Amino acid sequence: MNSIDEHEALVQKCQQRIDADLKPSRAEHTRNVAKEAIRLANKYGADPKKAEIAALLHDIARNLPMEEMNRRIRRLGLEERYINNKNLSHSKLAVEIMEQDFGIQDRELLDAVAYHTTGRRGMTLLDKIIFLADATEPGREYPGVEKLRELTEQDLDQACAYSLRRTKEFIESKGEYLDPDTAEGLEFCEEEIEKKGEHQT
Repeated sequence: MNSIDEHEALVQKCQQRIDADLKPSRAEHTRNVAKEAIRLANKYGADPKKAEIAALLHDIARNLPMEEMNRRIRRLGLEERYINNKNLSHSKLAVEIMEQDFGIQDRELLDAVAYHTTGRRGMTLLDKIIFLADATEPGREYPGVEKLRELTEQDLDQACAYSLRRTKEFIESKGEYLDPDTAEGLEFCEEEIEKKGEHQT
């Protein structure tokens, strides 16, 4: 991805794949996420090209049939928690598609997609941007999204912590399985916020 031409060719390939593999509503969401990811990358000093590619491919496995997802999960040797769980598994399966079908080997880019649903300990700037672009793109409507959009404009750690905290509370209130990466991602963002507070005092 050194030249503009290479990047544009990859973007075009992503766009074609989005139209082929995703439902129209999911394709629209994906393009909205890409625009938002580019904007946030420019605002916070990340690589906008990487942000664009990660955003365009973050949901590329989302509309695979569940049976096919389970087959791929088993083939990749992923943990049992990913079976019959589209929410958790689609991000991991997207990474395989990125590597095999697009020849992407950039670990930062692959990880941003792998953890865009859950967050994780040690979230990078790109991780945070993809996570928040996905959660706040203009088509998103759910309780708390306006507050999340405000926080995203002010501080990425505050925004990620707010989103992860709400996810954790929601999942726990339903008595469902909480992915450990979500709990660790929340803890990490809270630690980052605390560090910033210490620097200011």
